Amino acid sequence: MTDIDLTQEEADALIGMHKGRINDDIAFYPGPGNSISIPLISDDKRENFLLDIRRGKIDLLKATNQNRARQTVVLVRLDLGGAPHRNPDGEEIACPHLHYL
Repeated sequence: MTDIDLTQEEADALIGMHKGRINDDIAFYPGPGNSISIPLISDDKRENFLLDIRRGKIDLLKATNQNRARQTVVLVRLDLGGAPHRNPDGEEIACPHLHYL
């Protein structure tokens, strides 16, 4: 899921950090067919994160919500209402499902 190498311990620490919104400039939930990225920051102000929210245009139950660190590292992603897809290990998984780094 990422080109940046993190140890599992580092990933777990980033996932477990309390995160808060940097500002209230962005509406919290996008309309059908749209997406937003909400900037987040750790309580100690040392780590920045993005909360990406994407909604389906036709199937309104289809959505992807993910939390990224360091701009490109997807820590956790929740897929709702989409078609089944194959994991890198070859296992086919149905929606809803959670990807966890």
